[in-house]
Amino acid sequence: MKHRIVVLGAGYAGAYAAGTLARRLSPAGTEITVVNAEPDFVQRLRLHQLAAGQEIEAPRLADVFAGTGIRLRLARVTAVDPERQVVAVADADGGGELGYDTLLYALGSRVADHGVPGVAEHASHVTSRPAALRLRERLDSLDKRGEGGNVLVVGDGLTGIETATEIAESRPSLSVTLVARGELGAPLSAGARSHLRQACDRLGITVLEHTSVEAVEAARVLCADGTVLASDATVWTAGFAVDTIAAAGGLEVTDNGRIVVDRTMRSVSHPNVYAVGDSAYAIGDNGRPLPMSCASAGYTGMQATAAIVGRLTGRKIPNAKLDYHGNHISLGRRDGILQMVDGEAQAKPKYVGGRKAARIKAGILKMSLWTTSHPTFGLPKRKRHLVAVPEVSAERAAA
Repeated sequence: MKHRIVVLGAGYAGAYAAGTLARRLSPAGTEITVVNAEPDFVQRLRLHQLAAGQEIEAPRLADVFAGTGIRLRLARVTAVDPERQVVAVADADGGGELGYDTLLYALGSRVADHGVPGVAEHASHVTSRPAALRLRERLDSLDKRGEGGNVLVVGDGLTGIETATEIAESRPSLSVTLVARGELGAPLSAGARSHLRQACDRLGITVLEHTSVEAVEAARVLCADGTVLASDATVWTAGFAVDTIAAAGGLEVTDNGRIVVDRTMRSVSHPNVYAVGDSAYAIGDNGRPLPMSCASAGYTGMQATAAIVGRLTGRKIPNAKLDYHGNHISLGRRDGILQMVDGEAQAKPKYVGGRKAARIKAGILKMSLWTTSHPTFGLPKRKRHLVAVPEVSAERAAA
């Protein structure tokens, strides 16, 4: 029997990892299945652009994996049972279960409402393509009525900054307000913070600092200090959370549900489960947890695939870099900030801003899309054979 590898999720981490495994492992001994709810690859790093009204490429996963030998299952993951080594999925035909011998968990993250009333009912977000398109429709309706409108972006992290600046630049008829829990751009260097403020001023964005939101209603937002903000469209960008699937399945997770892994991205509680991307709680080379980011998805994906190939083929497992170099922030299409960090994850004094930073960010996004759309390009052509088919579950052996 072939060794069954199931990859959950086809985002930046999952798609790359699946392609790498397909290129490195012989199909004579392995079969690889990718489970993803959407038929297209979603450029999550550009969903704020999609919401603002721009067209964003979304390659079909069937085309991405064509010729790789990877099986694509379009379905939503509903549960993971690591004891039985099965994954429950739901699709148009009712779903079912998929058995695995090695599981690669790459389901990513979703918007975090932090328990604030009304977020789920009344706020938009940009953590999925359908959500970004719904926000786009709402912004279109505000533009069409010809009376302007108030757009309130709650959250001053990278996603909030990029969303506010993108909407303000693309839709100048709308009034954009950015609600910051603390100081705007607090993690940035002094120069980068100044550049960010100038960009907000240039784009006409109102910034409310040191402001906490207590509730979101259909046409307004209630703040902790009693302030009431009118809003025709509220965009919630106040952080990310992972699904409860891993925790419910009995995998060891952190308090916020991320799977605890060792240096090779292997679950510390279930050795035939690996986690990558936002779903993994991985410690970087600086001794700090890797942040949820595209860069972390790449690093953890490289380490997990190296570990899986090494263990299945009896070879030494190399240590991939687990670094956090900094942040690339777009401020519309013609401006941006490139902020590097030191070994303690603190902003370095120097930064790159303006058109140069915007071009660097655009280049990174273009490269990320190309590499994801060509998941086996540039990898060694030699297929590795399994030393021996690893032990399977007792239930499968008895079948």
